[in-house]
Amino acid sequence: MVIGDGILTPAISVLSAAGGIKVNHPDVSSKVVVVVAVVVLVVLFSMQHYGTDKVSWLFAPIVLLWFLLIGGIGIYNIWKYDAGVLRAFSPAYIYRYLKRGGRDRWTSLGGVMLCITGTEALYADLGHFPVLAVQTAFTVVVFPSLLLAYSGQAAYLMKHKDHVIDAFYKSIPDSIYWPVFVVATLAAIIASQATITATFSIIKQALALGCFPRVRVIHTSKNFLGQIYIPDINWILMILCIAVTAGFENQSQIGNAYGTAVVIVMLATTALMVLIMILVWHCHWLLVLLFTGLSLIVECTYFSAVLFKINQGGWVPLVIAAAFLLIMYVWHYGTVKRYEFEMHSRVSMAWILGLGPSLGLVRVPGIGLVYTELASGVPRIFSHFITNLPAMHSVVVFVCIKDLPVYMVPEEERFLVKRIGPKNFHMFRCVARYGYKDLRKKDDDFERKLFDSLFLFVRLESMMEGCSDSDDYSIYGQQTEKSRDAFLSKNAKTTISDVDLTISSMDSIMPEKSPSSRPNSMTMSSGQVGNRTETDELEFLTSCRDAGVVHILGNTVVRASRESRFYKKITVDYVYAFLRKICRENSAIFNVPHESLLNVGQIFYV
Repeated sequence: MVIGDGILTPAISVLSAAGGIKVNHPDVSSKVVVVVAVVVLVVLFSMQHYGTDKVSWLFAPIVLLWFLLIGGIGIYNIWKYDAGVLRAFSPAYIYRYLKRGGRDRWTSLGGVMLCITGTEALYADLGHFPVLAVQTAFTVVVFPSLLLAYSGQAAYLMKHKDHVIDAFYKSIPDSIYWPVFVVATLAAIIASQATITATFSIIKQALALGCFPRVRVIHTSKNFLGQIYIPDINWILMILCIAVTAGFENQSQIGNAYGTAVVIVMLATTALMVLIMILVWHCHWLLVLLFTGLSLIVECTYFSAVLFKINQGGWVPLVIAAAFLLIMYVWHYGTVKRYEFEMHSRVSMAWILGLGPSLGLVRVPGIGLVYTELASGVPRIFSHFITNLPAMHSVVVFVCIKDLPVYMVPEEERFLVKRIGPKNFHMFRCVARYGYKDLRKKDDDFERKLFDSLFLFVRLESMMEGCSDSDDYSIYGQQTEKSRDAFLSKNAKTTISDVDLTISSMDSIMPEKSPSSRPNSMTMSSGQVGNRTETDELEFLTSCRDAGVVHILGNTVVRASRESRFYKKITVDYVYAFLRKICRENSAIFNVPHESLLNVGQIFYV
């Protein structure tokens, strides 16, 4: 519904602003107004990639000026035409209004909803502003200005009942009409910008939860994490906005659709607030009941009114929401099943160690970079690869790329490297971490930095008497941790047997018996052996890098099993497959060059 709100808000805001031209020039046709609105929408969405950071300093003065203008015009109209409209603040009048009119008066509440649209965005604003700032702005500026503006229009209508359709623009004094029109247009653009940004934000959150197909997210601000731009969604929103603007016969139908979207967003927000109050804030049940009751009385009243507008345009946000819900559900279902399959079918280190240093294959010169989403363990795609092919690279590095919610990751903290198994297996894990503004440069630069980190790890490992990936092989990790702790605590007093136990366990997993004689000469020998082993491994890694680097990507294809029902087969085999086909490929996300790319596929049945 928020995405639907992001489509309808620009449409109705820009169309309303463009309608001011026709009010002052009645000879202008409705088609001209629609064309002007479409042009403004195209310009608005075309400017999104620049971000709001450079022009956001203008937003607050323009919006403040807008509220002061409509509030001032309201005071002027109340004073000039009929101050008696202020009696409408008494609740008795709404009771009499509804009692006299029956159903028609009740359904008119759906139009009243348009007076409070925008308040559903208050919770989205909490991501950018302090709570006190939102409360103060709404209470001191927004709410009084709106009350004065609508009261002023009511006073104007008391004397000009035939101007009900364009009451806002008709009630503006002629001397300030065009300045107010310009400010109204700018305010409409800012309101549209706010909902577009909110749409980008909620889609980014859905991406983080695995509930939306992979799309490119561009951060446009160095200072504000929430200011983002999603190209694919931007153009989809633009097309749908233009379709809504040009497709509806009149503005009231867009208003009905807009009101439906807003009231459902409010209901959903209330439901989520109840969960927060119970599970997070641990509020007393009486407070929760009071909040829920008061909120639902108001929101359900308006919701019952907009239900009568479903066939008059209110169906649009329901269709939009249903379409996005279907896409998100199918993507989430397929993604969860695929990730569960990869997690539960990880290869155990016992199986890897059982293959021996050669992994049961011919180890050919070169380095294989195996990309995986798993930050721990050996992915099943690796066992699938070595089971079906007779050769493997001499050095294997499992690469996991993680995006962190920070502006930039320092280069010295970019890569985290660990060893998998004994040294003579030549297997490593590398986690590459990126901030949202880090540029993923050409593959040569990525490889160079990765290998620099790998070489540094080997040197540090030799200095620390070896280290291991404890998540992958706990016994090996425990032995290393014990010997390292002993080495650090005893320092020079460490016995040779402890050191030899660690080094030997790195190679063969079996403790090697150490001679008990000539400890001093053995200490020198151990240090020389360590340095020679480090030099040999660095030379080996260098020769493998010179022999060539291959990027290996896993591609798990999800298929419905034969005994599945037809709707599941359609969902998995067609809808999910189509979404995976049109979304960003892993090779694009990881910035892998096609000339050295090897895709390894496997089919998983659900």
